[in-house]
Amino acid sequence: MTSGRTKVIGYVRVSTEHQADGGVSLDAQRAKLEAYALALDLDLVAIVEDPGASAKSMNRPGLRRALAMLDAGEAEALLVVKLDRLTRSVRDLGDLVERYFAARCSLLSVSDSIDTRTAAGRLVLNVLTSVAQWEREATGERTRDALSHLRAEGVRLGGEALGWRRGDSSDTSGRRIVEDVENEVETARRIFALRNEGKSLRDIAAALTAEGRTTKRGGAWAAETVRKVLARVAA
Repeated sequence: MTSGRTKVIGYVRVSTEHQADGGVSLDAQRAKLEAYALALDLDLVAIVEDPGASAKSMNRPGLRRALAMLDAGEAEALLVVKLDRLTRSVRDLGDLVERYFAARCSLLSVSDSIDTRTAAGRLVLNVLTSVAQWEREATGERTRDALSHLRAEGVRLGGEALGWRRGDSSDTSGRRIVEDVENEVETARRIFALRNEGKSLRDIAAALTAEGRTTKRGGAWAAETVRKVLARVAA
């Protein structure tokens, strides 16, 4: 005769083996999961650890093992202290929800008050996922708008490229003033002149090397380096 208790697998993770701030050490997480399971009368069949594992990737030994246990039917739910222990990626969370927590298994998160065995828990998870997706898209829009504004003002973005550098003086907005580097400007002109003559990238690289010209960082020219100069100016 079965007890009717939900079998759960605990999952704990830290980014570094010595991480302990904010009560996220492995021992602290284990204690919280054990207390939560006891309070809710859950059957905690195992706690799987991922020490020193980044949440940026789903390719973690502990997580793979925990999900394999769910696949094997060893438990019905996954229990974490907080969703960010499972993943920090909206896309990965959505994938996990679709593959495991939409219907097959349940997800329980102590700090987020999520228990997808209930309609309220599923609602909270869906709201969190939607808000996180909105924040990511809104951040992307703000970044694109800011970059477009800077480009419209003629601000050079990214690292210093062949032909220019950022000087020591600044403009009224506090941005460092861009200065031409004459010998690099001449090299850039030479690259475009050779390209207009129908020379291949490899031929241009060979010609620049033969003429004693160096790259922005003082290195030797290669076809790929020439391509990047042409692409950057064209953009």
